[in-house]
Amino acid sequence: MDLSMPDEEFDALVERAIEAIPQPFMEIMDNVVFFVQDEYEPLPGEQENGEILGIYEGISLTERDQDWAAGAMPDHITIFKNPTLRSCASSEEVVREITITVMHEVAHHFGIDDEKLHELGWG
Repeated sequence: MDLSMPDEEFDALVERAIEAIPQPFMEIMDNVVFFVQDEYEPLPGEQENGEILGIYEGISLTERDQDWAAGAMPDHITIFKNPTLRSCASSEEVVREITITVMHEVAHHFGIDDEKLHELGWG
């Protein structure tokens, strides 16, 4: 059975996870905005990849050069509500999964790949 949760409650949990990002990391994050969407919609031609709980779209800090900032749009981190709820059996799991997903996507902003994140337990 899928969990349900009001949008406001889910959004508040995402906000809490963002606020839990350690301050030293928050201070060096640059030009990032967070979103919550109900579902991940694959791009045309993109293969469905199971349940995606979050996605980082942008240019990681390790890939930016001195010309990057000129007119750069913000990087996007999106957390997907319904896949998160479908992957969890309890409200406590939802809190844990949102925290992991936010940290996972923030790590991509810092240039850390999925392989390293899995090694560190944030996969």
